[in-house]
Formats: sequence, structure tokens, C-alpha cells
Amino acid sequence: MLSPRAFALLVLSTSLSAQAAETPAASTTPAPQPAAATTPASAATPKATPKPGPKPTLANVPYGDSPKQVMDFYKAESDKPTPLLFFIHGGGWSGGTKDTVPVAGYLRAGISVVSVEYRFVQEAKAAGAEPPVSWPLHDAARALQFVRSKAAEWNLDKTKIAASGGSAGACSSLWLAFHKDMADPKSEDPIARESTRLTCAAVSGAQTTLDPQQMKEWTPNSRYGGHAFGFVADPAKKQTQFDAFLAGREKVMPWIKEYSPYEHVSSDDPPIWMGYGTAPAMGQDEKDPTHTANFGVKLQEKVRSVGVECELVYPGAPEVKHKSAEAFVIEKLTGKKP
Repeated sequence: MLSPRAFALLVLSTSLSAQAAETPAASTTPAPQPAAATTPASAATPKATPKPGPKPTLANVPYGDSPKQVMDFYKAESDKPTPLLFFIHGGGWSGGTKDTVPVAGYLRAGISVVSVEYRFVQEAKAAGAEPPVSWPLHDAARALQFVRSKAAEWNLDKTKIAASGGSAGACSSLWLAFHKDMADPKSEDPIARESTRLTCAAVSGAQTTLDPQQMKEWTPNSRYGGHAFGFVADPAKKQTQFDAFLAGREKVMPWIKEYSPYEHVSSDDPPIWMGYGTAPAMGQDEKDPTHTANFGVKLQEKVRSVGVECELVYPGAPEVKHKSAEAFVIEKLTGKKP
């Protein structure tokens, strides 16, 4: 069983802090930035620091036209096609970097790794995209299809792909895991004809719903998600961004139903592993409501109700079979316990 400190380190290794996940960071793509009031203010906390590790076999491989639509590929040496870890970094879809990917353990297990960069919500909003979260999520789907199109060239087994990430990267991973296949068999674009389905997903600190009403019911002091749909705070009305999100919920319900992982759960979904740094406290205010295990409890209930395997891990959790996302992914992709 992992200690609270160990879990905190696990979440940090795959995502930025809760505060960073709610505050836009500088983008490498020139674009007007929204006012600071568009995301909740918070105290500064340390960010995840990439640890020295293997260098990419191929760096900054483009999968789209934007400078942000790039990925790093780490090739596991093998004489036969390898499984793949598809990693999506965290940061509230507003910051973070693909350089935070954990690599070494997967490579030792014969699993290749891709770490994806993507366009941020503030860039989408500046370009008039609706909702802003559509850009990072559809970038993740396109990147996954691109990877499958490279299977022969990169020696990959496209039937064995796991998604992983922390915080917003975890939410993106779950969205891919539950969403119906986005392949378009009739497309003239060969990449678009590739599948977006996964073998499994293993995530840390995941937001499992983007419905503000659900969030508030599960965790009363919830404050996350409004930026994903373009909501901003209104100081004149003494209204926070989350207040505006909750008040405008009905207007954006079609978007919530499309981009919230919880809305897409079905009986044909792959196995899921979720890790959180603290035990759940359903219906209570949380110190870190953006990464509370309450998200995991409610998703596990729904996933298990349709017969899908779902392992929920936090300090003191029952039924823990895999102490880490890495252990879960290795067993699901290779059949071997690490």
C-alpha cells in the first residue's frame, strides 16, 4: 500500500500541481492570452520537475500543423512489434510539458512510449474554438490515430495501447478510453481511418466528470472546469469562474455530454486504473477538490455497474492489486507482473 506521500509524488510525476492545473501557463504558440480572471486564482506550489532519463528516439514528431501538435517517441528494443504507452501530460489543458513522461520502467518491460504535446484551452479560446477543451481532447485523439498509422515504421503493436497521464492528462486519457471509436473508415485521410480505442488506461489525480453539478454534489468546494468551456469570473457580480460555470450549465450541456468522460461509460470499455493521493470524503469539502478521490469513487461505481474492470487506489484503499499505474499497464500490455 502506498503512503500519502508516495501517492503525492506519483501524481506530481504525471501532472502539474492542482494550482497549476487551474492557471494557464505560457504557450509556445503565439496567441492572445485570456485575462487572469478566466481561471481560478491559487497559491503557487512547486511544479513537477522532469527527472533525467532516456532521450527520445524521435523528438517533436509533428502529428498536425500547429507547432504544439508534436510528440516524442521512445522505442523499446524488440525483434517483434511492441505494446505502447500513450502519455498525455497534465496542467489543466493550460500548461505542462510532454517532458514529464515516465519512461524507463516501460522500456525495460518492452513497452515503447509516446508523450504528446497539444494545444491549450487559452489558445483555442483566442481562436474562437468552442468549447475550448475540444482542442486538447481532439488533439489527443488525432495523436493516437497518428501513432497507429506509424505502427509498421515504429515497430508497434497497434492492438496493445494504454493511455496514461495525470490531472487533465488523466481526464483526456479517460475520455479516449470511454469514447466510442472516432475512426472514420470512409475518410480520404489514412490517419483519420485509424482507431482511437485503447487496451487500458491508468491515470493519476483524474477529473472523471466535467459536469459542475456532479462535481459540487460529490465535493461541495469544487472549483475546476469552467475554463474548459470558456467561462470566466465576474468580479462585479462577486461570481467565481466555477459559479459562472454552474449557472451556465444548461447552456453547455451538449458540450459536457461530449467531453466529460463519465458520460461515455459503456460495457465495451477497457480496464481502468485510477490513483489518488488521499482517501475520498464524499460530500465533504476537500483540501484539493480538483484531484479528490471522490472523482474516482463515483466513476468506479458507474464503470463497475456495466461490468468493466476498474481499480481505484488511494492510501487505505481496499482491493488494491497494482500499486502504481506502471504496474497495471505492464501487466495489461504484456501479461507479466513487473
